[in-house]
Amino acid sequence: MQYTIRIVDVQDEPFLWEMLYESMYVPEGQEAFSRDILKEPVISKYAEGWGRKGDLGYIAVNHRNEPVGSVTIRYFDEANAGFGYVGNDVPELGMAITEAYRGKGIGNALLKTMVEELRRKQVSKISLSVDPNNVPAMKLYQRFGFKVVGVSGTSVTMVAEL
Repeated sequence: MQYTIRIVDVQDEPFLWEMLYESMYVPEGQEAFSRDILKEPVISKYAEGWGRKGDLGYIAVNHRNEPVGSVTIRYFDEANAGFGYVGNDVPELGMAITEAYRGKGIGNALLKTMVEELRRKQVSKISLSVDPNNVPAMKLYQRFGFKVVGVSGTSVTMVAEL
């Protein structure tokens, strides 16, 4: 599987919206969310106005230079907390891979790239929110040292010390 990883640029925002939709776990056999969910402020805050201070992301592109996955971090505050919020100084991670490219190591490579850069920037921890039934994602995050620190509805909040 040939792919490269590059930093997210402002013109990638439409793909980040696509990946935001893809990141919403739907158990096998259940109906996917309506795309209107992306208009909900609790969801849209993850992609809207990409490029603000503190935003960082990477995109995996295939051999035809088509984007196939992304990993991002974004800072939130208590007044605008994300699902994986644990503190103003802890960025929240979001990640998704297009369906055709899942299970090929791209998520691992994207997450490794992000973690290395955050360590270089001396960020001490990162958080995320994930449905515990999304077993492949849970296993990936656990390999990177993420531990469950809370439960909110149908998702768990995980934190990794860097």
